[in-house]
Amino acid sequence: MTPPYAFPEDLVQAQRAWYTAYRELSCEENPSQTTVLRRRLQQLSVRIATHPYWASIPGRAPAARMALKQQTWELEPEPEEVRP
Repeated sequence: MTPPYAFPEDLVQAQRAWYTAYRELSCEENPSQTTVLRRRLQQLSVRIATHPYWASIPGRAPAARMALKQQTWELEPEPEEVRP
């Protein structure tokens, strides 16, 4: 089955990077590092929100944004163990 939205790879990567930074921030205890991660989240949020892709689907952008979040929420799969 074809997904309803064909997200550009740079948008998918930005959303994945956002989730990665969010997870790192939730575990971080160093105040200077939390500042760095918060700035990173802000930069990624702007990149995601202002991506030109959203203009290509007028009227459907809110549903597409949720689909992007759902698609990228899952953690990256662990590499499979290499067996001799």
